[in-house]
Amino acid sequence: MSDPDYRREMRFYLAGFGLALTLTLVPFGLVYWELMQGRALAATIAVLAVAQIVVHLRFFLHIDLSSQKREDLQLILFTILLLGIMAFGTIWIMGNLATRM
Repeated sequence: MSDPDYRREMRFYLAGFGLALTLTLVPFGLVYWELMQGRALAATIAVLAVAQIVVHLRFFLHIDLSSQKREDLQLILFTILLLGIMAFGTIWIMGNLATRM
């Protein structure tokens, strides 16, 4: 339990947990106390969501920009590309169907 590597890794996970918790609670607070409204609120939540994705990738999945992890990063980016194509294609098809009705 007193192994320095274990302690360093535990601090790393706790830092990630703290950041993820903060990035989750801030949008809830903004909405609950109505500190922002409209597009500014949506933009802030979107930025915090992207920041949380980065925190999860870095602290929990251990994916960074180093050359050793490049393959994992490419797989994740390819997955994001496929999901984007599927979502955009679905919206496109549904929009086309709506105009034909």
